[in-house]
Amino acid sequence: MTTQTSDLLAAAAPRTVDVVRGIADDQLDLPTPCRDYVVRDLLNHLFQVVVNFQELAEKRQVEWAEKPDHLGDGWRDRFEAETGRLVAAWSDPSTLEGVSPGMGMPQAVIGGMALLDLTVHGWDLAVATGQPYQPAPEALAELHGLVEQLGPTARKMGVFADPVPTPTTPAPDLAHLLSQTGRTPTWPPTP
Repeated sequence: MTTQTSDLLAAAAPRTVDVVRGIADDQLDLPTPCRDYVVRDLLNHLFQVVVNFQELAEKRQVEWAEKPDHLGDGWRDRFEAETGRLVAAWSDPSTLEGVSPGMGMPQAVIGGMALLDLTVHGWDLAVATGQPYQPAPEALAELHGLVEQLGPTARKMGVFADPVPTPTTPAPDLAHLLSQTGRTPTWPPTP
């Protein structure tokens, strides 16, 4: 990634935090663009991403199999705090050096994956709960190359679905990024 990862995370994080803060308790069981995830599931996944990628910045192994429920009292404030810790964890340039011992990929790619999850899942949660979402433009510029790089392997592993045609709305850069991860940028589909 050509821009410091923590700067990109700092640009993207408040946008996703705003979406998370805007989710009402009665929206937790709504469907999302992520197959098999309702809002509650996606929030728990994003919490896990934010916490685990703090550890990955320190080149420590993480556990993905555990699926804790992060939505207890004060979960919106905790999400904001953990997201701040994520940005701080990636602020040391040495976090981008070497290969992640747990993931087997360059640390720069791992940092990019955190940015990708914050950005794309921010959109997922926004459209699922009827909120506006505008990703950080500087994040989009970096993420296109990352998605292209990760795409074939991510599709084999079922992380991304096959690309879908890119519409002209939402904004073309966002629509292209979403379609390359297998999302329908005009979600929810019209009946």
